[in-house]
Amino acid sequence: MPPPPDDALVARLRAAGCVFAEDEARLLTAAATTPAELAELAARRAAGEPLEHLLGEVEFCGLRIAVGPGVFVPRQRTAALVARAADAARAVAARTGRAPVAIDLCCGCGAVGLALATAVDLGELHAADVDPAALPYARRNLAPVGGRVHGGDLFDALPGDLRGRVDVLVVNAPYVPTGALALLPPEARLHEPRVALDGGGDGLDVHRRVAAGAPSWLAAGGVVLAEVGEAQAPVLAAVFTAAGLSPHVHEPEDDGTTVVTGTRPAL
Repeated sequence: MPPPPDDALVARLRAAGCVFAEDEARLLTAAATTPAELAELAARRAAGEPLEHLLGEVEFCGLRIAVGPGVFVPRQRTAALVARAADAARAVAARTGRAPVAIDLCCGCGAVGLALATAVDLGELHAADVDPAALPYARRNLAPVGGRVHGGDLFDALPGDLRGRVDVLVVNAPYVPTGALALLPPEARLHEPRVALDGGGDGLDVHRRVAAGAPSWLAAGGVVLAEVGEAQAPVLAAVFTAAGLSPHVHEPEDDGTTVVTGTRPAL
């Protein structure tokens, strides 16, 4: 068992506003290979850098996900999105007798795709993101499950042969309204890419673009799943309806996080 963290380090992190100062000090101490490296990590954490960026990983759905500076850190609430996507994938497998084709759109570091592929046997897994800084992490995280990572803007990034074949389209798009960005914790505002946070006026700009394009990429009976805030869910459901998808708003989580699905009608 590693030695307990130094009291001075704990005090420094606590003074910087770290709620779980002892746990963070223990993790930083374990990650550092020299006293000088520990001092540097402590200084960066006290200055507000996300702990996950300093450690180079985050735990998500029981998995260790590689992340780094400038990359969006997966939120624990997104486990609900993974669970719904896994249910959808299992339903496809039961209905068709084959392993489903899945896409992790707006994938960031690929955490959702990796968690989905770990939970369910997939026939194909593709992931895409517009942020070039995230792509190396996505490739690293998804390589063990055979996921293919593409760089580009939403559907423009995907191989054309996926059109009409996608069974499960998981979208962890940004949904913070532009006017609310200033209210985010400094760790997010200052150290994560704005493209992964800013959802436009009502937070659903990217979701509208996804909904418009999804029907031509989904297979018959295929489903798109997105995570939004509870108050945004009815709006997104209406967006899915307008795009020709059958919407369903799932029960909100305790924190208000809500998964909305849109299903392409079966032939």
